[in-house]
Amino acid sequence: MNISGIGVSRFKRRLTTDLATSLAGAVRLSIGLGTLCLSAVFSATLSASSGDENSQLGSWRTLDQLTASEQRRVHIRSKVTSGAVVSLPEEEWPFKAPFSAQEMGYRVMDFSHVPRWSHVMADAFGVLTKAGYLTQGVTVGMVQQLIAPGAPGLINAKPGELHSRQIYFDTYPPKNHGFQQMWLMRRSSLESPAKLDFFVYSPSLRRVRRQPPPRREAQFPDMVQSFDDITGREAWEFNWRLLGADTLYKTVRFPNTRKEITLGRPDGSYYDLATAEIKVMGERYPFYRPDGGVDCFVVVAEPNRDWLPNYKVSKLIYWVDQFYFYPLRVEQYDENGKLKTVQVRLARRDNKNLAEGHGYSNNITVYYDLKQDILSYSLHDAIIVREWSREELSMFTPDFMRRRWLKYPMQSHALIDDPEQFYLRPELLKDRYPEERSMTLAPDVMNRIEMQEKKGYMSFAKSP
Repeated sequence: MNISGIGVSRFKRRLTTDLATSLAGAVRLSIGLGTLCLSAVFSATLSASSGDENSQLGSWRTLDQLTASEQRRVHIRSKVTSGAVVSLPEEEWPFKAPFSAQEMGYRVMDFSHVPRWSHVMADAFGVLTKAGYLTQGVTVGMVQQLIAPGAPGLINAKPGELHSRQIYFDTYPPKNHGFQQMWLMRRSSLESPAKLDFFVYSPSLRRVRRQPPPRREAQFPDMVQSFDDITGREAWEFNWRLLGADTLYKTVRFPNTRKEITLGRPDGSYYDLATAEIKVMGERYPFYRPDGGVDCFVVVAEPNRDWLPNYKVSKLIYWVDQFYFYPLRVEQYDENGKLKTVQVRLARRDNKNLAEGHGYSNNITVYYDLKQDILSYSLHDAIIVREWSREELSMFTPDFMRRRWLKYPMQSHALIDDPEQFYLRPELLKDRYPEERSMTLAPDVMNRIEMQEKKGYMSFAKSP
């Protein structure tokens, strides 16, 4: 769906605690995506100039070290939102330079783990423990987007409004075949904080059961990622500030034991890709530095306690590319301010119906828990951008799960054959922003990390 022709109106400065009333009436945001399109010449010029400037500096830069081009793109001293009143940016979506940290936070909403547009995909996923025990699975994800694609639709939605229906149909391993989950996603607000109506279908019980929604920041059982990691976070629930800039050359890292990966196309065919050739933002990203790096802004998101009073996360730190604001690295800190998990991503433009910069989605995401020393991955394979037919829309109801109808039995050949071929633990970047980033690792974890870097593939804890 191409919504670039939709008219654009200005954001209102504030949404008071009476969001349900104000959004239903006066504050109707009509947001378009077309104004971000950049010419190829302009893209190349920005990329080259940024690369030349940053080559004179270290990888990471504090606010007083930003290059001239970076200073033109950001509000260095932007205000921090606080209190129950939510400030929405005054500028028109997708905003114009200079960008505030808050505006970057709203742009990050465009790139949730599950794309905010209707599609089908095969999601291959797995977990690796510190002892080398590997479990994997494949689920077919089917998403019906009920509102305009991306962040604009969610911002414009009424509090409590249903904005996405999602079905996940397990196809592997065989013992899980036919197990289904349905996520009915709602727009959060102070009056309507619930984000999820959650249903499961078990083939053994042949029943659909409604489940209580999980704690948003809590990790799924035996995995690293949390519910919010999967569904995305709403920018208005956090206070945002700019930390600086950085250049990333690697996010998801493959071991030297895995030279190729097999990926799927939307038409059902497959192709082999050399892992050394995979780029952080895909092949067609126009802003790579001459040396192949991706220039990022680094922003901090701290929970607004009026919205998230019991959120057991003290802050998140995002590395977002400087032009589309795609989050390539996300760090989550526990209640004591210690680094808890690291999430790194490889991006790819999968929806070409959207304006340049808005159709990117996750190709591969790796999550790392520093304390438990476990890793999870999720690989989105063969994404099909989909406009659902009237017949297909009947799938997106809890009762329909009993039929066990899978119209798109998509497969993935991207599963890992051996634990030693698992994705490497993400780089910890210990030297960067030391006053902001506190981390503590147990000696045995440090030893395994050092061995991994020395050998080029995973190292595991020895059995007692």
